[in-house]
Parts: sequence; structure tokens; C-alpha cells
Amino acid sequence: MQTLSTPYYLIDKPALQRNLDIIDRVRRQSGAKVLLALKCFAAWSVFDLMRQHMDGTTSSSLYEVRLGREKFGGETHAYSVAYADHEIAEVVSHCDKIIFNSIGQLQRYASFAQGKPVGLRLNPGVSCAGFDLADPARAFSRLGESDPERIRAVAGQLDGVMIHNNCENGDLARFDALLSQVEQRYGDVLARLDWVSLGGGISFTAPGYPVDAFCERLRRFAQTHGVQVYLEPGEAAVRHSATLEVSVLDVGYNGKHLAIVDASTEAHMLDLLVYRETAPLGEDAGGHTYMICGKTCLAGDIFGEGRFAAPLQIGDRLSIGDAASYTMVKKNWFNGVHMPSIAVKEADGSVRLVREFSFEDYVGSLS
Repeated sequence: MQTLSTPYYLIDKPALQRNLDIIDRVRRQSGAKVLLALKCFAAWSVFDLMRQHMDGTTSSSLYEVRLGREKFGGETHAYSVAYADHEIAEVVSHCDKIIFNSIGQLQRYASFAQGKPVGLRLNPGVSCAGFDLADPARAFSRLGESDPERIRAVAGQLDGVMIHNNCENGDLARFDALLSQVEQRYGDVLARLDWVSLGGGISFTAPGYPVDAFCERLRRFAQTHGVQVYLEPGEAAVRHSATLEVSVLDVGYNGKHLAIVDASTEAHMLDLLVYRETAPLGEDAGGHTYMICGKTCLAGDIFGEGRFAAPLQIGDRLSIGDAASYTMVKKNWFNGVHMPSIAVKEADGSVRLVREFSFEDYVGSLS
């Protein structure tokens, strides 16, 4: 096929399948159900593959729960930090379970549930998070209810709870310790429930992760408390399954060799700026190091540094790694920079373009 114009996100189905195979193993060995966290990845052009290996979706807003219902299917869990009066009825119409963030929201909207299972987010006050920005247990957190006494008082209204206190946690021992603290703090509440969601952020698809031991811990938790366990992976589901394909527009030197590409961290991989991280770039070996820079006017629009076998030239194409999670769901029109298309690489190696964005899309996002 004709070479696609950059920039574009390239979703690699065979790479995605490797994660899904591990998810199948976890479902089979642990008995847990696995839901895709749409807040992390919502590129529905590959839901045809993902739905074969996952039990449904979990959402953070009305639009996400509707997307999950219409494009993914399976179980559709609705959660929001705060529902609004004008949207609660529609949220309920699209979900199988509804989870409230606070007892106040539970009391305000439980009557809208129409007999569907109702849950509450718990905040054990402990977490695994390397950034305060992403720490649900940070001081004065607004995420979930913590006080066991207050939770016990409404436990009779609950079918389940959601606990999300892992973040990029690749340490099974740390996961086990956090879960044990949950059991100690809320054990009597757990015994009254039908299901418990342990949220996302658990890096069980990472190379070398002790999957068998993880499954055993999940199975033991479910048996001890008599509950159905749910997991809500986002990054774990799409780890290393997409790249951002870009072209070099200019090269220069200012103490370091620079290459400016036709994309932007601010607009297309925002988490790199938010968490002050860099993207995988270049090759493992190479004698030429370049700082890969975005094309917006933001001074810190930098993807990172990479090593290359030869000097970069205008027109060279580069692949920027880890472009699946928290990228397409956060892309924006900063500087009016052209938004990357979305393409999918099939198992046979063919690449198909599934979405392009235009000036009309940019105009339509404003008024």
C-alpha cells in the first residue's frame, strides 16, 4: 500500500495480542474478570480483537461508558468522581454496574440505579504511586471513601466496591502488601459483597512478572471473601503495542544535536510533559545521539534523546515508542498542529488507515 503520511499512531495488533494472551492466562488461572480502562486507551478500531480476551470496559465519564457499551460490549462498569443531575439517567442506561465515588453521591443517585448493582470506591489511604499527581492516597484526596465506620453504615446498599491504589506497580510483593492492608482495614465489609474491583496500574504484562503467583493471590483473595474479583488494566492491556510515527522536519545543533519532527509531546503524548518522562527513541546502539523535539512553540516540547546509526536527515522517518496508553485519549489541538492519524498493523503485516483528522475537525472543536 502507499506509505502513510506522518504523523500517525500505529497500533500493532500482534504486539497487542501478546498482552491479551497474558490477560487470558490471568482470567483462566485466577478467576478474575478483566475490564479495559477506557481512560487509558479507547481506540475502538481494535476492540474487535480486545473483546475476545477481555470481559468488558470500565469508564470515568458518561461518554466513556457509552463508548464501552456501543463499541466494546460485554460488561460495562460506570464510575465517575462526580455524576451530574443531567447525566445520571443516561449513565445508568448504558451500564451494567454503577460505582459511586462518595457516600454523598451514593445517597443522591442510588435511586436511579434501576436495580443494577451498585458499588462504592474505597480509599485505603495507602498506594503505590511514584508521582503525587497520580497518587489516590495523597493528602486531602477526593478519590473514594476511607473511614471504615462510614462505609459500614452504607454497606447494606452496596453490591461491590472498587479499590484503585496501584500505579505502575510491577512489584508483586508490594501489590500483596497493599491488598493485605485492604483486607485488614475492610475485611468485614468485603465479606458482605458480591464483587471487588482492584482497579488498574498493576504491571502484570511486563516481562518477567510472576504471573502464576499473582493469579494465586487473586484467587486466594476471592475465595477468602467470597467475591468476584475484577481487574481494570489500561497500560497493562496495551503495553508496547503502538508507536507514534513521525518525520524529521529540521536538524540543528545547539550544544546537542537536535531533530524537529512533525508531532508534539504537548499535543500528542502529553504524559511525557505531565510526568517529566521521555519516550523510547532510536536504537539500542548507534554513534549519533539526537534530542528529538516537537514542532510547537512550547520550549519544553521534547520527546527525549535517542541514538541512531547514522546522522539524521530531513525527511527521515522515526518511531516513537510507548504511544498507546494515555496518548490518543489525551491528544489535543495545541498550536493547531496537525493531529496524527490512527492506523492499525494487522497480523499479516499490512497497515490500514482507520482515521484521519482535518482542518474541519480543528475548527469543529472550537467556536
